Amino acid sequence: MFDVTKKSARENLGGSEIVPPRGFLDSEYEERLDKVQESIRNKQLDAIVLTSEHDILYFSGFYSQFWQSPTRPWFMVLPAEGKPIAVIPSIGFDGMDKTWLDDIRVWESPNPKDEGVSLLARTILELPRKFSRIGFSLGAENYVRMPLNDYARLGELLNGFEIADVTNELQRLQSVKSSCEIAKLRYISKVTSEGFAYLPSYLSAGETERETCKKFMIDLLNRGADSVPFMIAGSGYWGYQNIIMGPTDRIMNAEDVLVIDTGAVYGGYYCDFDRNYAFGHADQWTLDAYDLVYEATNFGLEAAVPGATCSDVFWAMQNVLDLGGALREGQSQNCVGRYGHGIGVRLTEWPSISAKDHTLLEVGMVLAIEPSISYGEGRLMVQEENVVITEQGAELLSHRASEKMIVI
Repeated sequence: MFDVTKKSARENLGGSEIVPPRGFLDSEYEERLDKVQESIRNKQLDAIVLTSEHDILYFSGFYSQFWQSPTRPWFMVLPAEGKPIAVIPSIGFDGMDKTWLDDIRVWESPNPKDEGVSLLARTILELPRKFSRIGFSLGAENYVRMPLNDYARLGELLNGFEIADVTNELQRLQSVKSSCEIAKLRYISKVTSEGFAYLPSYLSAGETERETCKKFMIDLLNRGADSVPFMIAGSGYWGYQNIIMGPTDRIMNAEDVLVIDTGAVYGGYYCDFDRNYAFGHADQWTLDAYDLVYEATNFGLEAAVPGATCSDVFWAMQNVLDLGGALREGQSQNCVGRYGHGIGVRLTEWPSISAKDHTLLEVGMVLAIEPSISYGEGRLMVQEENVVITEQGAELLSHRASEKMIVI
């Protein structure tokens, strides 16, 4: 059984309140570039073109809220040799100039007739042309952040070039975190864990989901989170029925059950875990559901070791849920498609803790372990923890949830 006392985030922090720096040294970005350029050469590419916020952040350190505006596309070219080249709207020059990049090419935007497409094409055509192949992230959990018409026009301007999918290469590189990345993930998990631990002191019936979440969000910001872009809440009489909506103006009453799932951010890195609470008292089905999912989480944590597959971790939890005993009648599992995922500069990253994902776990991967069940007239019970994979197994970054359901 997974030993919570030996692998708690608090013990691993040693009680330290040291706040990790935001950003990274240039050497961190140089190491990332070396690794991706090895993939570029192995895949016989001339360059990779990045278009998404998270990929550009990962390779440059460019961290801006301006991504919320859909008006302007942003590009970065990773050549087979040499440093990345930013191809961006002129409004972003000053911010990009503060990163480790030297070559920053800009156009005046908005310009719907040519939103950086010709500049991007010229940048690619100036590179040494060996294979006439350019990489884009075209696969699952990725997107090309530019108008489809512009993507087609770029293909015309790069006549003779083949477009290759580099989703797997980028996902595998980003899934294994450095010690500096893990420090940020550990810190934001600690901040959020302590916020959850304090939440029962002001959580009460008679308030709305929205009022409670607003207080919780403010508390997390005061504790050290940079932002809290993801916070869902669901409540209901003896149980909740969804885990992706809310918070709403529903007033929570006695005999309600509440779940809050939070993705707080520090230095561009997310945590992602939830906690469950009952008001007054909980019925036996709910208490049994909590105990069962807690036990399944323990087995998932125990199974998450280097060399195991995501599927192994999934089945370690699924087998516990299948033996649910008192909950077997009216109970179903895997109602959300998977029991966890990677986390990092995105709230959810590759891989998935699912039956069909056979990705091997590696030291340095950071995962959300998240089993769930559906029971009793559509009620749900979900528990989630964040871990980093070490040589010894899964090390908790979040502080482990209460062994028994917290009753307010």
